Parts: sequence; C-alpha cells; structure tokens
Amino acid sequence: MNPIAILGAVGAFVVVTGIFVGIYLYLRRGQQVIEARLEQYARDGTSVDAKDSKSREKGPSRLTQTLDRQLADRGFAANIATQLARADLKLTVSEYLALIVISVIGCALLALLIFRIWPLAIVGGIVGIFLPSIWTKIRHRRRLNAFNNQLGDTINLLANSLRSGYSMLQSMETVAKELPPPISTEFKRVTQEIALGLSQEQAMANLLRRINSDDLDLMITAINVQHEVGGNLAEILEIIGHTIRERVRIKGEIRVLTAQGMITGYVISGLPVFLGLILFLLNREYMGAMFKEPCGWIMLGVGAVIIVSGFLIIQKIVRIEV
Repeated sequence: MNPIAILGAVGAFVVVTGIFVGIYLYLRRGQQVIEARLEQYARDGTSVDAKDSKSREKGPSRLTQTLDRQLADRGFAANIATQLARADLKLTVSEYLALIVISVIGCALLALLIFRIWPLAIVGGIVGIFLPSIWTKIRHRRRLNAFNNQLGDTINLLANSLRSGYSMLQSMETVAKELPPPISTEFKRVTQEIALGLSQEQAMANLLRRINSDDLDLMITAINVQHEVGGNLAEILEIIGHTIRERVRIKGEIRVLTAQGMITGYVISGLPVFLGLILFLLNREYMGAMFKEPCGWIMLGVGAVIIVSGFLIIQKIVRIEV
C-alpha cells in the first residue's frame, strides 16, 4: 500500500477523533455550568445573581437551542433524549445528530483513503451512522450494570436509615452522600428535583426513565404503594434488597459460565473481517477482484448475512434471563 495513503488515513483518523473529542468536551463544559447553577439553586434556594452569571462560561449556543426547539415536537427526538439520559451523556438531541453527521463523513473519508473504492466509502458512511448509537448503548449497558450491582446495598441503606428515624428524602440524601456513582449521582438528582418542587412520585418516575431497571421499578413501586396506603417500608425494602442481591449473585454466576461462549461468538464473527482487511492491505490486487465482480459482491453479502446471523444466535443462546 502507498505510504502516502497510509499517512493520509492516519491523519484523517486523528482529525476526526480530535473533532469528536473537542465537540464533546465543549458541550460537556457547557452542561456542567448548567448543572452547577442548578445545584446551587437547589441547595441555597436562591438564584445566581447577574454579576456571577456573567462571569460564568456560556452554555449551549443559540443555534443549538433553536434546533432543539424545532426538534422538540418530533417523535424520534424524545427517544434520542431518553437514550442520552440513560447513557448519562450531556448532549442535546441536535448535538447528538451533529455527531452522527460528523461520524458519517469521517468514516466515509477514512474508508475512501484506505480502500480507494467508492462503494466501500458508502459502506463506511453507513457504518458511521451506527457508531454513535453503539457507543451510547455500550455506555448505557455499563451504567445499568453498575447501578444494578449497587442497588441491593442502596436499598439496605435506605431501610436502615428509615429505621433510625430518617424520612425518605433524608434517606435518599444519605445515599447520595455515602455511595459511589452512578447511584449517588442519580439519587442526588432525585433530591434536587424534589427540592425544586417536584413530587416524590414524579422525581422517582424520572429516575426510572433514566435507569431502565426492573429491580429499580420494583423498589419504586413499593415506595409509591407505601406512600399511598402506609405500612412498614423498612421491612418491605429489606425483603426487596435481599431478593435483588440474590439476583445479582445468580447473574454473576451465569455470566462466568457463559463467558466462553460469548468470547467464542466475538472471535468467530470478527476473524473473517480481520483476515479480509489484512489480506486487502497485503495484496490489494488479489482481494480487489472481490469488489469488481458481481459474484464477489454476492459472496460478500452472503458472508455478511451468515456472520451476523451466527453472532446473533450465539448471543441469544448465552444470554439467560433471571
């Protein structure tokens, strides 16, 4: 392969990665300013004065706000906002769509520089459409697993706090102070929303929207029922906490037993793609015939369908619901 093409591909990758990181850091900085002001308002009960607000950094731009208002009534915008909240990404819908556009352009240019074939550049652009979604789902899955692993201890802490005479709000503040993220971050948001005037039911519903967990749904249902009809909430939470801890333990054992099957699925599915890329880089003329003949495209399509189908079947077998 031409060294100039290799350097161009590496340079394009570095530029695209730098754009991603720069935009993310800029948007996250603006969101952190908003969260800091909200936290101060919830803690002190007063707004920030004009002089202090001018000294702070600006939040999202007017263009971003205008696009968000235009997208607010769209059905897909609500789904994207929910996905971003579950992944704990400090991005608006318009900013996320901008990242998708950048990903499409960057992946298409990178594929064109490496393979120098226009159909593969189109394939790279299609892959770029799904990269932000895959990244969001990975963050959501990791955050959800971490939350579920902490939920049993959290319920135990809530039950002990209620037994010691604390109210439910004080117990949630204790969780926000004593436990590590992500569960402390989420309960801190709940207490801030209640301090700003939302009801406890609405704040807990917002928590369930951000954390799509069946165990959390069980805990919130128990709290809401007790709030309506009364009862010993500490005892109910203790039983629920024991059940959740047992489920986490069983899931851990299943994950260990199925780890070999999951790794096998990843290796078998990725090996043909990896070998094809290596052969293409080593001998472009030998592999180039695959992309010039209709028979080659048919073979690639059939192979892709078989690989994806096998991967999905393996994942379906090794994933056992508890």
